[in-house]
Amino acid sequence: MTKIAVLGNGRVGGSLSAALTRAGHEVTVADSAPGAAADAARTAQIIINATPGASSLKRLVDLREELQGKILVDVSNATVDGPDGLPAGLLYPGSSLGRQLQDALPGTRVVKTLNTMLYTVMTAPGALDQSPTAFLSGEDPGAKQVVHGLLEDLGWHRDWITDLGGIDTAQATEAAVLFVPHVIRSSGFSPFAVSITR
Repeated sequence: MTKIAVLGNGRVGGSLSAALTRAGHEVTVADSAPGAAADAARTAQIIINATPGASSLKRLVDLREELQGKILVDVSNATVDGPDGLPAGLLYPGSSLGRQLQDALPGTRVVKTLNTMLYTVMTAPGALDQSPTAFLSGEDPGAKQVVHGLLEDLGWHRDWITDLGGIDTAQATEAAVLFVPHVIRSSGFSPFAVSITR
């Protein structure tokens, strides 16, 4: 059992917290109450960032002390939204939210994952007709191994998980969010994921 803090209690955070609790972990969800994120992060071993990507950097930098030495799992994408509320561009072109977080929090082990799919697939990857892919980006091999285990707890088979390398590779996976509005307009709001087939 691992103590996990989920920052963000929207659809993504709620889905992840429920699934990780079912898997036997001790999960705390931080809502928007003052001090809730700091309290949750302080006592957790792993912190999951499920806050809106456009505001994630500031929120997490404010938790620098609480995140020191911890694993930060970043599942958010930092985008500039269009009039319809769907992603229209990247907030950090030429970089990524994952890279920005690692630079701002050098004492924290940032791992980027689960950001290339509709949120429902994060906790039910087997529900798709074809095998999806979960990518890992991060500088610390040990942290990525821990996150790999969490993904398996969420139902991801080992051969569905691909370690891309360092945190700079998050630039590529975050850019995949630009597919999202086109897929939704074409096929509707149904579960999908970026998948690498071999």
